[in-house]
Amino acid sequence: MKILSNSFHKLATAAALSAALLATAGSARAEEDTIKVGVLHSLSGTMAISETTLKDTMLMLIDEQNKKGGLLGKKLEAVVVDPASNWPLFAEKARELLTKDKVASIFGCWTSVSRKSVLPVIEELNGILFYPVQYEGEESSKNVFYTGAAPNQQAIPAVDYLMNDLKVERWILAGTDYVYPRTTNKILEAYLKAKGVKEKDIMINYTPFGHSDWQSIVADIKKFGSAGKKTAVVSTINGDANIPFYKELGNQGVSAQDIPVVAFSVGEEELSGMDTKPLVGHLAAWNYFMSVDTTKNAAFIQQWKDYIKNPKRVTNDPMEAHYIGFNMWVKAVEKAGTTDPDAVQKALIGVEFPNLTGGIAKMLPNHHISKPVLIGEIQDDGQFVTVWQTNKVVDGDAWSDYLPESKPIIADWTAPISCGNYNTKTKKCSGQNY
Repeated sequence: MKILSNSFHKLATAAALSAALLATAGSARAEEDTIKVGVLHSLSGTMAISETTLKDTMLMLIDEQNKKGGLLGKKLEAVVVDPASNWPLFAEKARELLTKDKVASIFGCWTSVSRKSVLPVIEELNGILFYPVQYEGEESSKNVFYTGAAPNQQAIPAVDYLMNDLKVERWILAGTDYVYPRTTNKILEAYLKAKGVKEKDIMINYTPFGHSDWQSIVADIKKFGSAGKKTAVVSTINGDANIPFYKELGNQGVSAQDIPVVAFSVGEEELSGMDTKPLVGHLAAWNYFMSVDTTKNAAFIQQWKDYIKNPKRVTNDPMEAHYIGFNMWVKAVEKAGTTDPDAVQKALIGVEFPNLTGGIAKMLPNHHISKPVLIGEIQDDGQFVTVWQTNKVVDGDAWSDYLPESKPIIADWTAPISCGNYNTKTKKCSGQNY
């Protein structure tokens, strides 16, 4: 009986092991049958007001691609994580996506501090990040594709519009206290001074993320604008701090006619959560507005409303950036015939895809794209009316021509340069910039 018992035990153990191996193999096959796509956007915290919509956008785009048959004969699988507006957590989640979930690419981040937190991880593990939001420039990584605006595609044209069309002479550079506003304002300050603006006519102010008490700051803005010269606010305030900022402008009677605000981080999604009455007439500089009248945009808006099942939901610029970036990635993977990051990174350069405003976006050798620039005026329904736009797309410039240390630097990820910060004077590459 003991012999039979031992034999039965061995058979049972072997059967269990065989079943486990089959289950593991089945699971591995299931993983091999899908291509995983990382979605790295804050679904909680101060940036959730802006980033949650981008998560939903990615799910919509992935769903649409799967309906077309997937990619390379496989279904796409979204892996969604919540870095919760916590900048170090962005890096942890990015590492998990690349090492544990084995994603083929990551679409994510909003603030530059979150991107810079992720950057060393993406480069160390040779991942691919599509970054969909306007930023300060002064960076070009082999592993990042910047589908949002560089300063020459948003900040500089916005200042030109205020200066040339609205005859602004005094400038308030107001931003959230982190790298994007500080670097952008450094570029803008240099640009304004090069245009002959005196230092006394430039006021710079920074506030923390989530700042809510704007009473004294708006009073200072009001006082600065009372010197008899046309004054404007150039706003790099990010996240939910925009709500009390605009509310306080209204409380203190600062209208768009008195001191116009041009914002770089307030779009249709942010406006949908605000009382727009005090905002009417203020401005925003983007590369896309929901109100743009093209066939492609109408189709995109309808697709979004059908997917989200809410006719009141809006579209915005970073959504278009993800739309362009995702479709560029699909084209590059098909071109390369693989999701291997090195092959895809090379295949992406030169890829073109129609934008939603009627032009063509092209991935440039510096990993930035070509974009139109639009200035929009806020309406009482939370939409924008375009009051100015470029007559053609503008190529994104990774390194500003208005900072002496950056002027001689270019980014070019094609041979023979293959460098993110190549100095055209010294003919040397100083390596990837952090």
